Amino acid sequence: MATYQPNPEAITTEELINELVTDTATINHVEVIENVIDSLEQNDSAMVSQSPEGNYLWKFTYGSVEVFVQLTGTTDEDTITVWSPVLKLPAKDEPKLMRQLLEMNCSSTFESRFGIIDNQVVVLATRTLAELSASEVSRLITVVATIADTNDETLQSEFSIA
Repeated sequence: MATYQPNPEAITTEELINELVTDTATINHVEVIENVIDSLEQNDSAMVSQSPEGNYLWKFTYGSVEVFVQLTGTTDEDTITVWSPVLKLPAKDEPKLMRQLLEMNCSSTFESRFGIIDNQVVVLATRTLAELSASEVSRLITVVATIADTNDETLQSEFSIA
């Protein structure tokens, strides 16, 4: 019977966890967001504004939708919120629309969801910055942009009044 001999050069689980925690603790969220937007935006559409309080708001075009990314600050308690309007309200057959959106929330929106902001149906996702990695930032922005772009024209053709 063979016996197990540990590899003295292998990284321990504790070392790996410490490395991952260090990586997420030193992430520059503004830089990561801008890199993701640069990779997704079209026609030099990206715009950014920063408030004196340290809030950031980006806007860019992805396919047929506008996507917004808001960063409320850089502490663990601050949040990143990504949203994209897909349909103006009021709409035709709103009970059917709401049912369809709820069904889609359960089956096809991943970390995002459909919601209503300022009389518009939006795709949105939000998360605190605590332990947020660069890949999670990229995924949040990409998921919202892709789901919005995939569904906006279909929802507008079926439910838009105008």
